[in-house]
Amino acid sequence: MSQYLLSTYAVEGEVPGSPGSPEEMQEFMQRVIALEAEMDESGTFVFGGALQGSDAAAVVRIEGGEAQTTGGPFAVSNAHIAGFYIINADDLEAALVWAAKVADATNHPIEVRPFFATGRVADQVHTLPGA
Repeated sequence: MSQYLLSTYAVEGEVPGSPGSPEEMQEFMQRVIALEAEMDESGTFVFGGALQGSDAAAVVRIEGGEAQTTGGPFAVSNAHIAGFYIINADDLEAALVWAAKVADATNHPIEVRPFFATGRVADQVHTLPGA
């Protein structure tokens, strides 16, 4: 079984289908809670979370041997990662099925990316192109 990152994306100022009223927020939360319960029951769910807005982001770079921190997201864009799930899935097709369920529950586009077979960077070096 492989692990996949399902990233939910939001666009600043325009979130189609985003909850506006308290009732819509309640419906949204019920969809997400039901989705996460389904993921738990199937053994798919590994970890997930919602992120604060991109204005809360910080970027750390090393310049001249010193850590330099700047505010804001790494990429300048009006689209940003709003949240994510890390899931277990048999293959990409299975991960895409879960991504469709997340997209349906959240009304956000979902990016699906597989992890390398192991989470340890040192173990991945031999699988990188040119290594």
